[in-house]
Amino acid sequence: MIEEPTRVRPEDARELSRQFFDRLAMLEEGTHEHQYVRNTLIEMNLSLVRYAASRFRARGDSLEDIVQVGTIGLIKAIDRFEVSREVEFTTFAVPYVVGEIKRFFRDTSWAVHVPRRLQEARAELARATEELSSRLGRTPTTRELAQLMSLSEDEVIEARKAANCYQSTSLDAAVTGDAENGESVLADLLGAEDPSLELVEDFHSLAPLIAGLDDRERRIIHLRFVEELTQAQIADRIGVSQMHVSRLISRIIKQLRAGLLEPEVA
Repeated sequence: MIEEPTRVRPEDARELSRQFFDRLAMLEEGTHEHQYVRNTLIEMNLSLVRYAASRFRARGDSLEDIVQVGTIGLIKAIDRFEVSREVEFTTFAVPYVVGEIKRFFRDTSWAVHVPRRLQEARAELARATEELSSRLGRTPTTRELAQLMSLSEDEVIEARKAANCYQSTSLDAAVTGDAENGESVLADLLGAEDPSLELVEDFHSLAPLIAGLDDRERRIIHLRFVEELTQAQIADRIGVSQMHVSRLISRIIKQLRAGLLEPEVA
C-alpha cells in the first residue's frame, strides 16, 4: 500500500504504475481493492497532468482548472489502458490528457451573447455528460442527464443549444512561452499518439485479421473498442467473469498484433 501516492516521484511512478496495472487487471471492477488500485494510479500520475497543464498556463486560465480538466483525460486513459499494448502508459496517456485540455480551451469564448444561466448550465452539462459516460460506458440520454442535473429535459436541450454558441480557438493561436522557448502556437504543445495504438484502433487495417477471429472474439473486440464497454460490462454480456474477459482481450490483442506486424504468422 502506498500511503501518499501524490508524493511518488515521476520516475518511480512509471515502474509502480506497471505493477498496479497488472494488479488492476486481476481485480473485479466495483470492489474496494479495485477502487483503491485505480485511485492510486490516478494520484501517482497527477504529475503528468501538472506537466501538461503547465505548458498552457500562459493562456491566463487558472492552472488548477486546467489540471482538473487534464485529470479527466488521465482517468479515461487509465480506464482504457491495456497492459498487453506493450506501450508506456505515459505515452498512451498524453493524448488523452492534452485532448481534454484542448477541448477546455476550445470552449473558452462565446461567439454570441448567451444568458449566464445557460453558460452555467452548459458547464454543468459537460460535467454531467463526462460523469455519466464514465459510469455507463456510453453516451447518456437526455432523460438521464436531466435526472442527474435536476433539470427538465427541455432545459437540458436548451443547454446543448447554448454550447453551439462557443467559438473555437485556432491551433495556430499564439501562446506565449517561457524565456527559453519564446512564443509558440497551440499546435506545438499537442502530444502525438503513439503509432502502436493503431494496432487496436485502426479497424480498417485490422479488418482481415478480425475476420479470422471466431464469433465470440469478434464480439468482445466490438464491445471493448467500438462500444467502449468496461471489462465488467462485457463479462455480463457474454456470461463470464471480468478476469476471464481481461485474459481474452489480452490474448486477442496479442494475436492481432502478431498478425499485423508479422503477416506470415498464422
